[in-house]
Amino acid sequence: MSRSHIYHTHTAWTGNRGSGTLDYRAYARDHEIRGENKATHIEGSSDPLFRGDAERYNPEELFLASLSSCHMLWYLHLAAVNGVVVLAYEDHAEGEMEEAEDGAGRFTRVTLRPRVRISRAGQIELADALHAEAGKKCFIANSVRVELQYAPQTTAG
Repeated sequence: MSRSHIYHTHTAWTGNRGSGTLDYRAYARDHEIRGENKATHIEGSSDPLFRGDAERYNPEELFLASLSSCHMLWYLHLAAVNGVVVLAYEDHAEGEMEEAEDGAGRFTRVTLRPRVRISRAGQIELADALHAEAGKKCFIANSVRVELQYAPQTTAG
């Protein structure tokens, strides 16, 4: 039996410098992203290469963060149900976007590099194998067309 889930976010442009989009250089790419019932917001902009603010998250970074966090949450779930005790988890995701001559672009590669520390050295092989299963389960990964690669490093202790 399938279930449907609806999610909402609110994105508001905050970059009007007084003349709106009168000129390509006249406005900031700044915006805020809020989720329902969330106390905080995410400050976003475009990549600095596209006239954005380097101190704010850009959509490309949020895309990687979404893939990385979804993978991590599935991985932790699968570790728990398979008896693998994860003590620490961090990921340094990397994505490559190709920009076409007309300005359109797409991600051509995303690599997740989770560094996982587990409690028992005898489970490293199982722990590494769980990344492929997490990749099959991740809602976000299943919603994109870019190929995801996994390069885990698992240690015990």
